[in-house]
Amino acid sequence: MTLIGRTRARGVETLSLDAPERRNALSAALVAELADALTDAGRDTGVRAVVLTHTGNTFSAGADLRDPPAPEALVALLRQIVELPRPVVARVTGHVRAGGLGLLAACDIAVAAHTATFAFTEVRIGVAPAVISLPLLPRTDPRALARYYLTGERLDTTEATRAGLLTAAAEDVDDALAPILDGLRRSAPEALAETKRLLTARVLETFDRDADTLTALSARLFASAHAREGMTAFLERRDPEWVV
Repeated sequence: MTLIGRTRARGVETLSLDAPERRNALSAALVAELADALTDAGRDTGVRAVVLTHTGNTFSAGADLRDPPAPEALVALLRQIVELPRPVVARVTGHVRAGGLGLLAACDIAVAAHTATFAFTEVRIGVAPAVISLPLLPRTDPRALARYYLTGERLDTTEATRAGLLTAAAEDVDDALAPILDGLRRSAPEALAETKRLLTARVLETFDRDADTLTALSARLFASAHAREGMTAFLERRDPEWVV
């Protein structure tokens, strides 16, 4: 079963997370297939930019608790998006949770419809947003991130834009993306690649410095008793034992 849809129009490769029955959760298989699609797009000189989007009403619900990717695989995927020699644009018309926000932050530009919502739900299942912090911490407002990391509260598109999770929000996401994609199509490929390197240098410094530490933290937390209780409670649709 194909988990990533691929289409192309005038040099823009659109990759769609296509597991709506699982809310596009980041399974080991989906992460691997998306990595392969990005590799192909990065090597293809006919691709000027990549749009990362989704089917269904959820961009991504985060890690698939039944088939989670290894932390190292998720780190590699996020770094691949940051390092891809093509601009990567997130097109969001649905909800984004937990690890899905890592994908969003790794993209160069992110545009969402006003119906989208966002939440860092990790603390509510007994873990932390460890690996996804690699692209998030350098690109978002620290005060906003502290609140939403610690509480798991839901953000709307206005707050997500203010916090730096989004570039823009709009009633019609495709209308908002039209001038952005037009600009990318009008830009020289080599100039886009070099400009992206300028913009992502600080993000990649964070990967170089912190990836091993945060990968180890993620693995430790997911193996903890709190995580087992939190994930079991989530799957059983009940409150975990620590709720007061």
